Amino acid sequence: MPGKKRKIFGTIVFYYICSLIICFLDQASKACVKMLVAEGVSIPVVGRVVHITLVHNRGSAFGMFKGCSYLFAGITFGVVILISYFLAAKNKALNVYEKISLCFILGGACGNLIDRIRYGYVVDFIDFRVWPVFNLADSFITSGAVILIFSMFFKKER
Repeated sequence: MPGKKRKIFGTIVFYYICSLIICFLDQASKACVKMLVAEGVSIPVVGRVVHITLVHNRGSAFGMFKGCSYLFAGITFGVVILISYFLAAKNKALNVYEKISLCFILGGACGNLIDRIRYGYVVDFIDFRVWPVFNLADSFITSGAVILIFSMFFKKER
């Protein structure tokens, strides 16, 4: 493999590994919470601000559209394929912020997709009491989307 292609391949592999780590952290955190907390039970972690509350989310983001878990699994699978394509095929055209954002979204989407396939729902547990309960995957997806929007907004023309 010539040097330039090897570098691009290495970059692509790096972002996929980062996505896998994000997915692993999400799944590990959910497994710990499922083992230690009963559904619906709320445990204060940081005063009255942050609680661990196990919720089985059968809807989409923030619990909307309940009962469509398998539809969302199909949509999420499509998003995973699309992002994987962009990271691999369009790698040279993406700036580092776009790559990081797609890596975050891919890792989070895979984490929630595993839940939907495995359980028929997504495991949520981070509870700020003033916002719907969410998980690490949701945090990475949201962070990735924000980074992507800012990256596109401030992107310099080449």
